[in-house]
Amino acid sequence: MISPKLVWRNLTKHWVRSLLTIGSLVVALFLLCTLQSLVTTLSTAVGTFDTRRLWVQSAVSLFVDMPTSYQPKISALPGVERTCKWQWFGGFYKEQSNFFAQFAVDAEELLETCPEIVLVEGSAEAFLADKRACVLGEGLASQFGWKIGDRVPILGALFPHPDGADVAWEFDVAAIYRPGAENWDNRTLFFHWEYFEDTIEASGQPSPGFGTMVIRMEPGADAEALMASVDSLFANGPQRTQTTTEAEFQRQFISMFGNVPFFVSSIGGGVLLAILLAAINTMLMAGREQTHDVGILKALGFDDGSVFGLLLAQSLFLCLLGGGLGVALALATEEGLATALGAQFPGYTITPTTIGLGLAISAGVGLVAGFVPAWTARRLQPVEALRTEE
Repeated sequence: MISPKLVWRNLTKHWVRSLLTIGSLVVALFLLCTLQSLVTTLSTAVGTFDTRRLWVQSAVSLFVDMPTSYQPKISALPGVERTCKWQWFGGFYKEQSNFFAQFAVDAEELLETCPEIVLVEGSAEAFLADKRACVLGEGLASQFGWKIGDRVPILGALFPHPDGADVAWEFDVAAIYRPGAENWDNRTLFFHWEYFEDTIEASGQPSPGFGTMVIRMEPGADAEALMASVDSLFANGPQRTQTTTEAEFQRQFISMFGNVPFFVSSIGGGVLLAILLAAINTMLMAGREQTHDVGILKALGFDDGSVFGLLLAQSLFLCLLGGGLGVALALATEEGLATALGAQFPGYTITPTTIGLGLAISAGVGLVAGFVPAWTARRLQPVEALRTEE
């Protein structure tokens, strides 16, 4: 029988080394869980989509605008129920560090085409009634202390205010939303296309274009046929379009970050290898130092299996303790990371599968790291072990 007290005594004999090993395991498992959660969050974002929505963008680039004259032509196509223009605004609140997503949209169409925007404060009526009104996520409201009725000044980076680059666009908070789906973030501000367009045109500048358009199809409409119809409609310009399903649009957007799963897996693999080598080194050192003790235990009647289990239990306990604390740290920082990464990785969460994977890796490292010294101790003869000086 393995004595927990003996396991503890052996590990605390060199407590500094044990603490350093536990600390490295905490950091490693925290990183592994966080990196794995980024991958699962991206996978969830791609897998969670509305099959009735299509996205239209320029065939040249997502950053090339299309003329507003496209909207009525697309809306007239068979199978189209609603359309909504989206234009990335790219401004910031007071300082450039206070950057978050803002979009000029067709206000009424936004609420109809995107039911994931669930209003929890204010009302749709208030938003639609005022061209200067905006809807923003509860994450932004919490961060900046905004509430219904507040006026939010946004300095335009891509679209400076016509009255001067240091003049802010002003939006009145009419409603606050909570995401109704995991692939939506809570840190976006939506405002009226009319306010955006009218302000620019009033200064004598050309009417702005839009970056993307959301199409909500009629029930039963053929997505492939409708995508082909939209793209063929503008095949000869002035700006060719690329129409995709929402799932494909999300995949293309995520690919702009590069091959994130491969990059994250490579880092995770390197972290895992490093901690495995560190744990093996720790247990080999512990095994050598306990050779004399093993001889005493065998002389007292402990069989080979008990000695093997003792060394293996030490490794498992050390790795599970460090790994468990690392997983706990990842869970403790989940909310903060979800807020910080909301714009790039909306819906960031640590799934039970990731937690289980982290604990399984901890146990696996413990078994691998402890097997060699445990097997060596098992094969030692009592006389041979007792000859070893402590």
